[in-house]
Amino acid sequence: MLRLNLRGAGAGRPLARGSYAAQCNRDVLPLIRAARRLCGNLGPLGQPLPLFGVGLSLGGTILLNACLEPEGMEPSLDRLACVSSPLDLSASSRQFERNRNAFYQSHLLRGLCRQLLADPAGVTDRERQALTGPTRVRTIRAFDAAITAPRWGFDSAAHYYAAASPLRRIRHGDPLPPTLLLQSRDDPWVPSAAAESLMQSPRSDLTVVLTDQGGHNGFHARESDDRANGRVADSIGIGCWSDRLVARWLAGPAGIR
Repeated sequence: MLRLNLRGAGAGRPLARGSYAAQCNRDVLPLIRAARRLCGNLGPLGQPLPLFGVGLSLGGTILLNACLEPEGMEPSLDRLACVSSPLDLSASSRQFERNRNAFYQSHLLRGLCRQLLADPAGVTDRERQALTGPTRVRTIRAFDAAITAPRWGFDSAAHYYAAASPLRRIRHGDPLPPTLLLQSRDDPWVPSAAAESLMQSPRSDLTVVLTDQGGHNGFHARESDDRANGRVADSIGIGCWSDRLVARWLAGPAGIR
């Protein structure tokens, strides 16, 4: 199993300049290629092992964007599971700005600002003002406008959100590996509307699991016995079941029936 600390996050912060974004294919695709090489001949009879990807929250969005790289790239993942992942970044940004999320947004911003200020390449005067000045950013959208968009070559937060939101390309039918999207209707940060809009998608490579309870990466409940067509209905009880669901789905096409 390989676990990636994104650029700017985790223990590798002193080793990598810059910061991550929802579309950071130039970082993720080399990792996927390296993982392919590691899978090499480790399978039965010297065959390559399949390569699966699991992304939580924005990690799933990042993997979706990597798999939706324009046609002509080599195959990315054999299967992909995304849990509580934003498909529409603008909608998620608006969700963060609701009054009920004020504490969460403030907490997340403090962490993002700490990561940026620890950039081994430093920050510009303009960025420092945005992070620490009297008119410092106070919303995720403002952070993306001041930091994420210009650092990754986008004209604005709106441009970044449009380009890095995978929903449009999924709807358009752009190629994906077999993909599981797990989303809860009561997620306080990621609106479920985008996942719900894909529930009736004719795509054979897409499985959408929508549950009434689960929050954001929570899913501390038993799976309901009512799983028509692989979709989990109301869930109550104890235990985090999303990991088990993802593991069964990755194991094969009949995994969550």
